[in-house]
Amino acid sequence: MSQRPTVREIVDDVLRREGEFVQHPADAGGPTKFGITQATLAEWRHAPVTASDVSALTLDEARRILEQRYVRDPKFDQVHDARLQALLVDYGVHSGPSRVVRALQRVVGVEVDGVIGPDTLAAIDRMGADTVTRQLLQARGRALASLIAADPAQRAFAAGWLRRLMEFV
Repeated sequence: MSQRPTVREIVDDVLRREGEFVQHPADAGGPTKFGITQATLAEWRHAPVTASDVSALTLDEARRILEQRYVRDPKFDQVHDARLQALLVDYGVHSGPSRVVRALQRVVGVEVDGVIGPDTLAAIDRMGADTVTRQLLQARGRALASLIAADPAQRAFAAGWLRRLMEFV
């Protein structure tokens, strides 16, 4: 990305990668649409939801959820580098924002508290966004390999996960 993408553009890319409703038996996230799992939708709506509710999720509501829960709440929008910001959001949708913040903090060598603050942002700038991005991609790849090693049924998703990773290389 040559210019800094807008939050909407980052979310559009996530929506493109995630796609429509799926309910794969090996997916621990359960019913998912636009990257929004049944549990996430229930948390967002503050009420239990069914697989049918997930299937009926609108693009507009999905955008609001993604922008709030996967961009603004974890403070990924405060990261200055466009490529790293897009990676953090995508990784957060895939693996959970708090897990991603902790992975980022391990990469940049700051206290792993799960919160992006001035120390984390300064460490990114000191280390350099390209280096952070490369090391975070490696950490994400190792985490995905660990998932497959722990549960071989996750191999069903390996090709898609690899394609997704390669978009950021």
